Amino acid sequence: MPHGLTLKKTNCKNCYKCIRHCPVKSIRFSGNQAHIIGNECILCGTCFVVCPQNAKQIVDETEKVKVMIQSGEPVVASLAPSFIANYPGVGIESMREALQRLGFRDAEETALGATQVKREYDRMLREDDRDIVISSCCHSVNLLIQKFFPRELKYLADVVSPMQAHCQDIKKRIPNAKTVFIGPCLAKKDEAEYYEGIVDAVLTFEELTSWLRAEKIGLRQDITPEPNSRTRFFPTTGGILKTMDCDAPDYTYLAVDGVENCIAALKDIESGRIHHCFIEMSACKGSCLGGPVMEKNRCSPVQDYLAVSSFAGDSDFEIRQPENRQMRKFFEPIDLKAAMPSEAEITEILREMGKFKPSQELNCGSCGYDTCREKAIAIYQGKAEISMCLPFLMNKAENMTDAISRNSPNGILMLNDRLEVQQINPMMMKLLNIHDAGAVLGDQVVRILDPLPFMKVQKTHRGIFNERVYLTEYGCYVEQTVVPAEEGRMILCIMRDVTMEEETRREKEEISRQTVEVADKVVEKQMRIVQEIASLLGETAAETKIALSKLKESITNE
Repeated sequence: MPHGLTLKKTNCKNCYKCIRHCPVKSIRFSGNQAHIIGNECILCGTCFVVCPQNAKQIVDETEKVKVMIQSGEPVVASLAPSFIANYPGVGIESMREALQRLGFRDAEETALGATQVKREYDRMLREDDRDIVISSCCHSVNLLIQKFFPRELKYLADVVSPMQAHCQDIKKRIPNAKTVFIGPCLAKKDEAEYYEGIVDAVLTFEELTSWLRAEKIGLRQDITPEPNSRTRFFPTTGGILKTMDCDAPDYTYLAVDGVENCIAALKDIESGRIHHCFIEMSACKGSCLGGPVMEKNRCSPVQDYLAVSSFAGDSDFEIRQPENRQMRKFFEPIDLKAAMPSEAEITEILREMGKFKPSQELNCGSCGYDTCREKAIAIYQGKAEISMCLPFLMNKAENMTDAISRNSPNGILMLNDRLEVQQINPMMMKLLNIHDAGAVLGDQVVRILDPLPFMKVQKTHRGIFNERVYLTEYGCYVEQTVVPAEEGRMILCIMRDVTMEEETRREKEEISRQTVEVADKVVEKQMRIVQEIASLLGETAAETKIALSKLKESITNE
C-alpha cells in the first residue's frame, strides 16, 4: 500500500469505477474488493476522487502534528500556494494567525521554495548541456516516470520540489524546527515519507479545516498585496513557466497537465520525436488547483485561477538561493516486477472470457481496461478477475436464463408495461399452439390470451398465484401464475399444463358419482326387502332405515 492511502474494504461495492479511471491501472480485484498495487501506484488520487462509496481514505496526520507541537519544538507550516483558491479571500497573514492559534510557531508560503526551484530550472537550461528537461515539482509525475518510463529518468530535472526546498530553508533558518506541508496533494505524503529529514508531516486542506473547526478557529477575510510573489502562480497550469525567464536559446517551453497527457508526452519523448525543450508536467488536470484533496471537491478552474492570479505579484520573492548541490534530488527507477504472459497464455485467457475470435473482443472498457487483451494480461498478473467482464457476465446470465427457459416444463411468457409479448418459451408456444415466436413477439397479449389477469396485476401490483383456468380456445386446463417483475415494468406469466390432472380428477368424480347411484339403488332395494321382512316379522323399519342411510352416506363420502 502506498503511503498516505488506505482502503475501507467493507465499502467497496465491486463497481470497478476506480480501475476505469486509474491512468496506470494500479488496482487489482480479489474477493470482490479493490486493492491498490503499491509498487505501481503513482498516488495521483484519482481513485479517491471518483470512488462513489468513499472506500479510499487518506491517512490523517493531524494527531502526528499535534504531538510535534506538544513536544515544545518549533513547528513551522509550509502552506501550498493553492490555499488562496481553497480559502477564498483569506491571505497568508490570516492563515498564519489561525495556524499560530493551533500551536504552530509560524506559517510561510511554499512559494518561497518555488522561487528557488524555478531559478535552478533557469540556470540548468542556460548552463547545463541538456536536451529535454521535465519539471520535478509533481511527485506523481516523478513516480510515473520512475515506474513506467524509467528510460526517460535522464530527462527528469534532478531538483528538489518547492515543498522540499522551502522546508530545507526553514530548517536552516530556525534551529530544531519541524516542518509541516499543507496542501491539496495526496502524493506529498509519500514524498515526505520517502525523502526523510526534510518534511516532517503533511496535512491536506481538508484535515486543516477539520482541525480549525474542532478548535472553533475562524479564518479572517483579509488579503494584503505583495508585489514580490510571482511564484504564487506555481499551482496553475503553466504556472512554473509564468515565473521562469524562459530565455534559454533554442529551447521550447510547454506545459502538460493530466496523467493521460503526461503519458502521451512521455511516449513521444520515448519515440525520439521531441528534442530541446522544457516540459512542465502536472499529474492533475489544472495542475495543483485540480488536486485530489482540494477541499471544495468541485471543479471551478476559472474562479480558482483568478484567485491565484490576483494574489500573485510581478516579481520574485526575496530569498537566498542555495548552492546547486543543495538543490539536487536523485531519482532511481522503481521495478514493477510484473510478469508478462505469452501469446498462447493471452489467447487461453481470452477463451475463458468467451472471446474466441477478434470480433468478440468488444473492447468496451466496462472492466476498466481499454482492450480485452489488456484485461487478459491483468488477469494473468493477478490484477483482474474474469467476472469483471460485463459482456461476459451478460452472455453467461442470458445463456443460463435461455437454458432454463428452453428446458422448463412450464410455459413462460414475459410482457412489457404495454402488455406486449417480449419473450415466450417453447412450452408456452406448445400450450398456445404457436409455431413461430416471431409471429407474436411485440404483439398485444390479447391476441393469444385473456388480458384481464394481466391488467389486474398491472393495476394492483399484486400477483395471482396458482389459479386454475380453462383455455377454451386451446382446449386445455392450466395452472396460471401472473406476477409483476422488474419493479412493475414487466409482467411474468407462468403456466403449467394440468389438463391430464383435470381429466383424471373428472374421471374420479364420475366414478364416485356412478358409485353413489349404484349405492342408492342397492339401498332402495335393500330397504324394500327389509321392510317386507320387517312387516312379516312384525318389526318396525325405522331403525333399519337409519342404519341403511348411514351406510349410504358412508359410500357417498368415499
